[in-house]
Amino acid sequence: MFRLFRNLKRRDYAFILLTLTAIVIQVWLELKTPDYMSEITVLVQSGNGSMNDILYNGGLMVLCTLGAFVANAISGFFISVIAADFSMNTRKELFDKVERLGMNEVKNFSTSSLITRTTNDITQIQMFLSMGIRMLIRAPLTAGWAIFKIANKSWQWSTATAVAVVILITINATVMALVTPRFKKIQALTDRLNGVTRENLNGIRVVRAFNAEKYQEKKFEKTNKDLTDIQIFVQNVFSIMSPAMYLVMHGVTLAIYFIGAYIIEAAVPGEKPIIFGDMVVFSTYATHVIMSFLTLSIIFMMMPRAQVSAGRINEVIDTDISVKDGTKTEGEPNLHGRVEFRNVSFRYPGAEEYLLRDISFTAEKGETVAFIGSTGSGKSTLINLVPRFYDVTEGEVLIDGVDVRDYKLSALNNKIGYVPQRAVIFDGTVSSNVAYGDNGKGKIHEKKIKEAIKVAQAKNFVEKLPRDYNAHLAQGGTNVSGGQKQRLAIARAIARDPEIYIFDDSFSALDYKTDSILRKELQKYTGDATSLIVAQRIGTIMHADKILVLDKGRCVGMGTHEDLLKNCEEYKQIALSQLSKEELNV
Repeated sequence: MFRLFRNLKRRDYAFILLTLTAIVIQVWLELKTPDYMSEITVLVQSGNGSMNDILYNGGLMVLCTLGAFVANAISGFFISVIAADFSMNTRKELFDKVERLGMNEVKNFSTSSLITRTTNDITQIQMFLSMGIRMLIRAPLTAGWAIFKIANKSWQWSTATAVAVVILITINATVMALVTPRFKKIQALTDRLNGVTRENLNGIRVVRAFNAEKYQEKKFEKTNKDLTDIQIFVQNVFSIMSPAMYLVMHGVTLAIYFIGAYIIEAAVPGEKPIIFGDMVVFSTYATHVIMSFLTLSIIFMMMPRAQVSAGRINEVIDTDISVKDGTKTEGEPNLHGRVEFRNVSFRYPGAEEYLLRDISFTAEKGETVAFIGSTGSGKSTLINLVPRFYDVTEGEVLIDGVDVRDYKLSALNNKIGYVPQRAVIFDGTVSSNVAYGDNGKGKIHEKKIKEAIKVAQAKNFVEKLPRDYNAHLAQGGTNVSGGQKQRLAIARAIARDPEIYIFDDSFSALDYKTDSILRKELQKYTGDATSLIVAQRIGTIMHADKILVLDKGRCVGMGTHEDLLKNCEEYKQIALSQLSKEELNV
């Protein structure tokens, strides 16, 4: 956990110093109070003191108490600021790291787990910092200082206090051994609970359509019960711990007075008031020692969970990123927009089988290259190698004559307009979604946004929305249809004016008429750009300059629509399954 303290800033270290100073002052004032109490006791018992002497010492006790209160408030303020800053900086570091993780690394952590680590786990550490750090400093300091002040008072009282301390340490160690392993399970089950909840919310329409509410409830109930059972066990252990601590504390006070009664009875009359005063002071200091261990027990409740949370955060932060940033920002000037695959093979890390094998083709500037094949043939994976969502296992992917692995990621992304299979809409307005991100060319202006929306055939429905281009879009685009989302996603790519367009089955939610019009407008608008299209419809790709037919990760055909109908049986079968012979002119 202490590795995460690198997220503290210079101001935080200054606040830590002020907090330490305030805690030391607070402890000194609290431990000074029993001295004045002893003085008052001796004055009263001996009868030698005046009322002014008693009031003077009583006033000093009040001042010590007020001073300790102020010091406590100061340390509390500064530690709260430190904890909040730490939480903010760690959350930012974790979020930034997740943003830079490659697809391979993201798959090692579920989405729900990453959310839990960014929220709940950081909150656990923040709670420990804001409450535990002060206790962790104050408790040993108080205990050590108190023991030093009573060390020479009486070996009998010291022995009773030492026995109590040993009992407390044994209780704390037992509790730690019981609960620490379970905190890791609690965080893992919290991940799973978030995952089940997220799955249910994402698939709520399907759940209702299939009357699967009871099934989902049982699924949630099982995870919820597992989490609850562990939490109940942990809380039961802690509930036993607290009364045991107080039993020891009151027991040692009773032992001190019991032993003190015998010592006072055996003492000469002149020493009895002094011994009585020492006993009162000793019992007060002994209570401070026991309370310090009681405070430590509270820390031991919080620390294991904070340590588990810190380990989970470090697990993400320490993850090696497989997709490393390159250095180049531009390719060869005479190959503007050229995409080339050279003997590319790919398999996922840990997988035995290759998903793609020995793929080679070239898409020249202004060409449209399409990819078609059966489900699972590797079409989407192939084009995902261009923006480096994954890196090739063997071979090279080149843009403008430069291996994509040599580009700076920001420069590579600026060359590409990407439209994924599943259109992603962010919470915001139509305009903010279309002008989303940084294209390296400055702000995308309103004129460009409207032009992109028009080319994407989204103008009609956008202008019918309340506030048209400033209409609000919900996260995930839940307030627009699937086809509308796809057209907005296409408009987002168009607005970037990229060298290369990647359409990953991005026309599937469009009707045939809209699909045809959109592609014609797109061809006019993006004539100088290279387009890579994955599609299931023959009608979407039949006019492409080059079509690659994939089957089980291999290229089994390449050419124009007409060439493939003659020479590629797989393509012909796909075509005939969608269009008649007359439509295909076969």
